[in-house]
Amino acid sequence: MPRTLIILALMALTACGSRQDTSDRDTNLRQLRNASGAPEEFSIVPPKPLVAPESFSELPQPTPGGINRTDPTPLQDAVAVLGGNPARLDPQAGIGAGDQALVARASRFGRQPDIRAELAASDQAFRERRSLFNWRLVPEDTYNRIYRNQALDPYATLDAARRAGAQTPSAPPR
Repeated sequence: MPRTLIILALMALTACGSRQDTSDRDTNLRQLRNASGAPEEFSIVPPKPLVAPESFSELPQPTPGGINRTDPTPLQDAVAVLGGNPARLDPQAGIGAGDQALVARASRFGRQPDIRAELAASDQAFRERRSLFNWRLVPEDTYNRIYRNQALDPYATLDAARRAGAQTPSAPPR
């Protein structure tokens, strides 16, 4: 009997040792990990080439801790390649002229300026509550496991809309 208890205790401790820390769960709900330990070829972003300006008087003043012109900016580069304006990704730029009417309409009854921080904190608390005593032998996508009970059944929603008399488009068969 004591051997069985010791083996069970060791198994329980081993299961607890494989948990992630909270900061890792925060940033990556979709865990697509390279379990082999080899370098991830898609995480390497090459630096931008150095370009000499036509006049050295055009060089910007150095900003310690700021960005460098050769720093990789993959999101902005992707937006530019797809034909968008990378400057719109800058949070300091404010709301673009094309979105002013949308923001005015959405905030006509008032809006809460710190809603993103509040939602992030409540979502973090929800995920921490859901992660207690929730480990599996076979890994599963964290996002699907945590939010499974909040997912809508599309066919039940479609049936409810049709029963209410709403005109709905056709849907693929179940």
